Amino acid sequence: MKNRTLEEQRTEYIKQKFLATPLAGMIIWTLIGLIGIFFSDFVAVWSIFIGTGSIVYLGLFLSKFTGENFLDKSKPKNEFDTLFLFTAGQAILVYSIAIPFFLVDYSSLPMTVGILTGLMWLPFSWIIKHWIGIFHTLTRIIIVLTLWYILPEYRFIAIPFAIVLIYIITLIILKNRKKTE
Repeated sequence: MKNRTLEEQRTEYIKQKFLATPLAGMIIWTLIGLIGIFFSDFVAVWSIFIGTGSIVYLGLFLSKFTGENFLDKSKPKNEFDTLFLFTAGQAILVYSIAIPFFLVDYSSLPMTVGILTGLMWLPFSWIIKHWIGIFHTLTRIIIVLTLWYILPEYRFIAIPFAIVLIYIITLIILKNRKKTE
């Protein structure tokens, strides 16, 4: 295959479904919310750390069923896959903000992780030339922050389920978006 320009690679990237990773996020945040309902805050804290760290692996697994197959070695390399991995890495690195805040107030974890891990959606919007990532990021920030303040007793429940709702809306929009420019 000939060398493709960045614009050609971007056009190829835009045509992808982008369902596996948000599905994984939705599933994991649902589990985190359920754990918040039925278990202690101690268990809920660990579910956030372990769960959000598992999203990428669940996404890899689900990609086989969504037709995206992230591990397909026969697909040509696309620089925008690499860029997205860097945005995911950036979201992981911001745990350096979440962890010290968590050590002062453990109930901050749903807010900090909920917001910080949602930031990767902003550059995703630019990559795919679609507003969904901006919507996802801004809605997530506003709703998570609002719930953290107005429902302090239910932070480990309300915030995860709000994130799930945002994922559902995002998945619907991604599924129905125009696939070509």
